[in-house]
Amino acid sequence: MGNPKYKRVVLKLSGEALAGNEGFGIKPAVIKSIAEQVKEVAELGVEVAVVVGGGNIWRGKVGSEMGMDRATADYMGMLATVMNSLALQDSLEQLGIETRVQTSIDMRQVAEPYIRRRAIRHLEKNRVVIFAAGTGNPYFSTDTTAALRAAEIEAEVILMAKNNVDGVYSDDPKINKDAVKYDQLSYLDVLKEGLGVMDSTASSLCMDNDIPLIVFSFTEKGNVKRAVMGEQIGTLVRGKE
Repeated sequence: MGNPKYKRVVLKLSGEALAGNEGFGIKPAVIKSIAEQVKEVAELGVEVAVVVGGGNIWRGKVGSEMGMDRATADYMGMLATVMNSLALQDSLEQLGIETRVQTSIDMRQVAEPYIRRRAIRHLEKNRVVIFAAGTGNPYFSTDTTAALRAAEIEAEVILMAKNNVDGVYSDDPKINKDAVKYDQLSYLDVLKEGLGVMDSTASSLCMDNDIPLIVFSFTEKGNVKRAVMGEQIGTLVRGKE
C-alpha cells in the first residue's frame, strides 16, 4: 500500500458540506461519513487537524447584508463553527478516535482554548484536533483560519474537501458545461483569475508560507486517504513556483 505522502495535514470542511443536499443543519449520515474517512487516515499514523466552517447554521455575510453589525454577525458565525466541531468530535469519538476541540474564543466548559504548542502535542499523540471559532476575529473566514493554523502547526498540506465539486474549474461546472477542470494551479493563478478556491487573504497566506492545497470531493469514500497517500485527485494548488 505504501506510506502516506504527508505526515501532518489540515482538513478544511465547509459548513455546507455537513448539511449534505439539504443546505441547512447537520446531516448525521454525512458527518459519520466524514468521521470514517478521518479515522481511516488517522489510523495510518497521519496527524490530522480539522477546520470546519459554519455556513450550514449561520453566515456572517448574510447577517451583514440584513443590516446587522458585521462584527456581531461574524461572531455568531464563529459560534456556529463550534457547534459543527462538537458534532464532528462526537462522531469521531464514537468511532474510537481520540479528539480535541480547541476554540479561538475562550469557552472552557465546552472545549480547550487554542494553544499552539498544546495542539501540536495532541497531534503528536495521534489525536485529531478540531480548530473551532475561526481565528477569533471578525472579518476573517474559516479558509483563512485553515491557512493560519496550517502555518502555525507546520502542516505539510491543506486538504480542502468539497461537497459537490471534485476540483477547481475555470467556471462553475453546474452552469457552464464547457468549464475546464485544472489538475494543477499556482496561488498566483488563483488570485489573478479570481477563481473561487478560497478567499484572497487565505490564498496569500498559503502562497507566502509555501503551503500546498488539494481541492477534491469528499463525497466519494476514500478520497481523503487517496489525497494523503499522494494520489492524483482533484486539483493541486502549489505554493511558491
